[in-house]
Amino acid sequence: MNPLVISVEDVTKNFTVQKQKSLKERLVNNRVGKLHKETFTALNHVNLDVHAGESVGLVGPNGSGKSTLLKSIGGILSPDSGTIKIRGRIAALLELGAGFHPDLTGRENVYLNAAIQGLTRHETDQYYDAIVDFSGIPDFMDTQVKFYSSGMYVRLAFAVAIHVDPDILLVDEVLAVGDEPFQVKCMDKIRQFQVEGRTIVFVSHSAGQVADICDRAVVLEHGTIIDDDVPSVALRRLRQDYQTTINANRADDSTSDFSGKITNIRLTDSLGSPSFQYFELVMPPGSDLTVTCDIELPEPVPQWSVHVKIENTLGALHIQTDSHENLEIDCPEVSGTIPARLTFQHLDLGEGEYQVIISVHDEDRKVVATANSHFFAVRGYHRVSGPVYAEPILTFEAPVQ
Repeated sequence: MNPLVISVEDVTKNFTVQKQKSLKERLVNNRVGKLHKETFTALNHVNLDVHAGESVGLVGPNGSGKSTLLKSIGGILSPDSGTIKIRGRIAALLELGAGFHPDLTGRENVYLNAAIQGLTRHETDQYYDAIVDFSGIPDFMDTQVKFYSSGMYVRLAFAVAIHVDPDILLVDEVLAVGDEPFQVKCMDKIRQFQVEGRTIVFVSHSAGQVADICDRAVVLEHGTIIDDDVPSVALRRLRQDYQTTINANRADDSTSDFSGKITNIRLTDSLGSPSFQYFELVMPPGSDLTVTCDIELPEPVPQWSVHVKIENTLGALHIQTDSHENLEIDCPEVSGTIPARLTFQHLDLGEGEYQVIISVHDEDRKVVATANSHFFAVRGYHRVSGPVYAEPILTFEAPVQ
């Protein structure tokens, strides 16, 4: 195994949140200040090891502690307890404009930022042209950065970060600000870093980017690591938690039309394939997929319909159908428990991991019942790759003389 380059041991970080909105309120309420403060635990006894050459994604909902952990690893924040050990030079791209002085020009900020990250002026001179070329903003290098757009900030900051020859690259979501060509350029550079054996810790809300870039995904929730696994497994856990939160929020909403339930969901295929680990079903390409469930309606719903869709674990839609719009079936206007069964015949999905999402809608297309995702996997014959399976046949014609 490669050597350990990041070791986070039992780290806790708290922040004090002041309730007073102004200096006057703080002075007036000074004697009872404790009553006007709250302590927020951003990291709660976090342990994390990262080895050289690994690409680790930190994911989770807003406020889960991802950025706090990344800043603690980068030395921007000091933990209240616990230790963080780093081996190697770090380059950090933590937030928009971090390390830049707004009154200095782009050129001056390149030298300032490079000096902060440990480069001498001579080293920066050697890298300067490459930094400017990568940023793509040579005409603005002698302009004060306070006049830069957010995209220009990111271009220059990322260009500096990748040219300080880092052993460890920390990236926090900021790449989402850049335009598509620049994002592609950044992803290409990150992949080059991976080939070179450098270590990357990456915070993103984009499940697609995490799955594409990272070897591991670490899921944080309320300052605690709740999963640390390969991206497909960890992101599935994250999506389950998101779905549970969405359902809970809808149920608590006084205007919600969620009066029904969907229970006893079961996935089967025509070959009787078994479940495995996190999957209810592992099936080959081309098998029939049958979804059965019980729809519980406490009162009759006029012209209700059942909606079923299959997505990959990153949320990309592969197929969906609706009993009213697509199948032209009139659902019975009754109350109680209604067993339902839907079969997708000859489902030629490519090898991968998928989720089935079921919902019930009323005549105004409002959701009256939904359920958490149920997962299955497709394992084929390794003849093709991609979201669709087709049996390939390759032939060669005799060359024409």
